[in-house]
Formats: sequence, structure tokens, C-alpha cells
Amino acid sequence: MKEELIQRAYELAKERYAAIGVDVEKAMDALQKISLSLHCWQADDVAGFEAQGALTGGIQATGNYPGKARNMEELRQDVLKAVSYIPGTHRLNLHEIYGDFGGKFVDRDQVEPAHFESWIQWAAENNMKLDFNSTSFSHPKSGNLSLANPDKGIRDFWVEHTKRCRAIAEEMGKRQGDPCIMNLWVHDGSKDITVNRMLYRELLKDSLDRIFEVEYKNMKDCVESKVFGIGLESYTVGSNDFYIGYGVSRNKIVTLDTGHFHPTESVADKLSSLLLFIPEIMLHVSRPVRWDSDHVTIMNDETMDLCKEIVRCNALDRVHIGLDYFDASINRIGAYVVGSRATQKCVLQALLEPLDTLRKYEANDQLFERLALLEEGKSLPWNAVWDMFCLKNGVPVGEEFITEIQKYEADVTSKRN
Repeated sequence: MKEELIQRAYELAKERYAAIGVDVEKAMDALQKISLSLHCWQADDVAGFEAQGALTGGIQATGNYPGKARNMEELRQDVLKAVSYIPGTHRLNLHEIYGDFGGKFVDRDQVEPAHFESWIQWAAENNMKLDFNSTSFSHPKSGNLSLANPDKGIRDFWVEHTKRCRAIAEEMGKRQGDPCIMNLWVHDGSKDITVNRMLYRELLKDSLDRIFEVEYKNMKDCVESKVFGIGLESYTVGSNDFYIGYGVSRNKIVTLDTGHFHPTESVADKLSSLLLFIPEIMLHVSRPVRWDSDHVTIMNDETMDLCKEIVRCNALDRVHIGLDYFDASINRIGAYVVGSRATQKCVLQALLEPLDTLRKYEANDQLFERLALLEEGKSLPWNAVWDMFCLKNGVPVGEEFITEIQKYEADVTSKRN
């Protein structure tokens, strides 16, 4: 797209927004400061770098599109390629199974910061900060229960694993000069009816308390719930109620994954309540289709509502936006770019809302006026502001990234066996 055309459209949009009291440059400045936490597992369908085995834990990556990353070098290459098409500066979110194990077997209760030294160096060289996750699934000791397992030996194994992951996150945060956010999600649950709900939740609570005994300065803990997983349909130990109670009582960040709730449940509505009682929120933005299918995030009502609620709560500094989807049926670099840019578009539109006027209408009980302005806002020229944001960040404007990703596929990923 010609720069002159982008500039002309932007100036008109700037004038149009100014007429309703919105400063588009202020909105772009705010968007520039927001770093998405990009999930490394879109690049290889959650395979990781341990010995290959089936993906477990009630999650699935569906599809078999050719060209997925097969090793650390290819994954890093693909992530950098994706980031080159996403405006702004972003983070990379790693699972423990993506350690640099040097081709050796390192069991999960033996992992240490040294296994992520090359990641820390790579991130610094590429101006990216790291976030982290413990990994309870896809392991011989995973089963249906990990931190909530009645078998003390298995439970202790996963407690040790998660403690070590926190130490790794602490080292990452210390080295990058910015807290590493470590998410804790475990798949623990039951396929059929259980008569021991309380027992498993007591065990999980006790395991978490052991894990969090050591306080760190350079990492932040967050805990994540889920409504159910495949093969674990009847009961999930770490439910939403459990983790809200735990997060509030232990002053932990609560992670809200948009695919981990009932399909008709609004995740956006949860923000204003949780922010009253916990320090921060971590979001895993996905697109559930009938279940936690982890389709690529798009600019739909759910994502838009979520981003608008962040801005309306004045919580941009308290809500961390991460992505969590893994579509193996399409080009994986394209999946990164589409989902990331869609999320940013939603944040931008939230920042362009004429909030002062809308709130004035609401305070004066001018409900027709509020509704009318909300509706008119949907057709304002936010896309011209988005194009300018991309131009300023030196990334492709509009659909230009499509042909570039096609070229990368032809030159690189299509040649992978």
C-alpha cells in the first residue's frame, strides 16, 4: 500500500476521531507500550524438545499442515519471522518442555536454569523478554492427576518440577530486567463421576502452598483454571472457583484463558470483579469453537469485548495479554500473525472509544445517546489508524504480509520433511 495513501487516510481518521474527543496519537502511543506474550507452541503443535510422545492432558492440536518447526533452531527462526510482521515489541512464552537439553534426557524434576541459558541469550539478542510455564502433560507420570495425585511420590515429583520452573522463571526475570510471568496450569481431573472432589482439591491446594513457599523478586506467579479437558470431562480439580479462591487468598495473579470456560460465559465480564481482589490478571486469548479448540484468535465480539473491558477498567498496567492457540491445519507463521494482529486491532479499537463522552451520557441517564455513540463507533475509521501504526513500526500494512509468508513457506518451511 502506498505510503501517501496511508498518510491521507490517517489524517482524515485523526480529524474524524478528534470531532468526538479522541486523540488517535495518544491511542497509538498506548498500543505501542503493550507487549503481547506470544506462545512458542503454535510453531510446533505443542511438541517440545523432549523425546517425542503423544500430546496428553486433555488438549489437542488438530491438523497436519506441513512445515512445522522440528527443533529449536527452526522454532526460533519461525518465531522471528512471525514477529517481523507484528507491529510493536513482544514477549515469548515458553513451556518447560522447550528447554535446550542438548539431546540428552532431562526428567522434569531435574530441569534447571542452565537448560534455558541459550533461550535467555537468544531473547536478549532479539529484544524479546520471556515468560514461562511449567508442563504437567505429556509425561509418563502425567496420568489424570499430577499435583492432586493421591500417590505422594507422583505428587512430590510434580511439586519439585514446578518449584524448579519457578527458579528458572526467576533467572529469566533477573537477566532480562523485567519480571518473568510464570503460569501454572495442570490438567488434573476425571473422565467420569468422582466421589472424592474435596480430597483432590485439598491435595492441589497443599501442593501449591509447597510450590510457593519461596518468594522471588524477578518473577510473578499466576494460576489458571479450565472447565474440562478431553478425556477429563466430568471433573477438573483446578476449577475457576478453586483458583479464584486460591488467587485471592494467596495474592496471586489469576490467568483467564478465553477457551477455558463455558461457551456462553463472558470472560470480559470477569475482569472488573477480579481486579478488585487480586493484583493483576493474565489473559490467554484464544478462540474456542464449541469447546477449547484453540482456533486462531480473530477480531470477534469476544476478543473485542475483552479488550474494551481492559481499557474501560483502566487496567492496561494490570492485565497482561498472552495468546494461547495452536492450529496445525494452516500455515503456522500465518497463524501467529493473524492472531496477534487481530488482538492488537481489538486493543486499538478499545483505545479509540470516546469513553469520556460515553460515561457522561451514562451518568446523566442518557441511554439512547450512549447506545447511539457505541454503535457509531463501530464504523469509525479505526483501520486507517491501524495502517499508520503498522507503517510506523515498519511492518507490512494491510494484507501485504500474506505474500511474504507464502514466500517464506516456499523457501523454508515447505522444504522440511
